[in-house]
Amino acid sequence: MLNHPTAEKLRDLKFTGMAEAFQEQLQQSEYAELNFEERFAILVEREWIYRKNVRLQTRLRAARLRQSACIENLSFRADRKLDKGSILALGACSWIKEARNILITGPTGAGKSYLACALGHKACMADYRVRYYRLSRLFEEAATSKEEGRYVRFLESLARFHVLILDDWGLESMTHKQRMALLEILEDRYSQKSTIITSQIPVDSWHEVVGDATLADAILDRVVHNSYKIDLQGESMRKLEGKKSR
Repeated sequence: MLNHPTAEKLRDLKFTGMAEAFQEQLQQSEYAELNFEERFAILVEREWIYRKNVRLQTRLRAARLRQSACIENLSFRADRKLDKGSILALGACSWIKEARNILITGPTGAGKSYLACALGHKACMADYRVRYYRLSRLFEEAATSKEEGRYVRFLESLARFHVLILDDWGLESMTHKQRMALLEILEDRYSQKSTIITSQIPVDSWHEVVGDATLADAILDRVVHNSYKIDLQGESMRKLEGKKSR
């Protein structure tokens, strides 16, 4: 019988999904009712799905999303002022093709990080490269890379991500070095790639958060004007979850 060697050759050729589907066809009699084209189409479909899932898992690991989130699990309670149609439209990821940004604001616990991660997850599913950072951690890595003489490579690596998520914007005042790093990062992305920013602070107050007036103008000019703005409202999602658990 050639079945076992055939399955082994498929695995050797890295056709793992096809090999699994081939063995299923050997073990399940209902496949005998299908013609060659139908059975072969099933093998190809399984391989395509397998590779697509592998790519997705690879992208999700690289994204380092803070939360395992998806758009389908979002709450659209009326008090959140979250428009379902707009969010579903963003889920189509055309904003990434257009190199537009998304700015998510709202009080503590409103679900800003979850929404950002849900949009990041959707982008990964659409075959885009995504990376999540808390802004403070981004500044730490930027400073470390500069000390170690690999700052340029660090900037180049960030520029390759189609979507960069910057979470917790404005929790701390920025130093001059942090402002300069942020300007360089956003300059590389301007009109080329997309950035998602979450903040407790309204966008109108971001100028004061950045600090230096000249650098604030330059930074915000590369972020705000080409963006979708989402202002989350309502009671803290953490509090609501706590009430449900009781």
